[in-house]
Amino acid sequence: MEKEIYPPMHTAEHLINGTMVKKFGCNRCFRDHIEKKKSKLDYKFDRNLTSEEIKNIENKVNEIIEKDLLVFEEFIPVEIAKEKYNLSRLPEDVSGDLRIIKIGDYDAAPCLGPHVKSTKEIGGVNIISTDWEEGILRVRYKLKDL
Repeated sequence: MEKEIYPPMHTAEHLINGTMVKKFGCNRCFRDHIEKKKSKLDYKFDRNLTSEEIKNIENKVNEIIEKDLLVFEEFIPVEIAKEKYNLSRLPEDVSGDLRIIKIGDYDAAPCLGPHVKSTKEIGGVNIISTDWEEGILRVRYKLKDL
């Protein structure tokens, strides 16, 4: 039995990923563990984040949440998606149309999971810790309302 994904936390994951890509030019996380109470994201990265960088990421994510952006889905052919998105986390034999989750004009990524309808439903995000070891940056976060 698959675990149920909490939509506000899952959408927050997209916002953190989008912010990491924009601020550092890195790829989206290569591994995640999304839970209702707290979640973690792993990135291939060359160092830990400074406390100022952590605060900047958190502030940017919360700024986007406050904008109350629409979260919606779009379906595009996998051939087009390959040109626009990193599909490395998808099965190699994926075909047909892919579901892309868009958060306003801030972020877009292939995804199968459930999401909120607008960013304000997330409430807010706190990055609770980060650590770095052997080329992997782990970011742990929780939602402010939980």
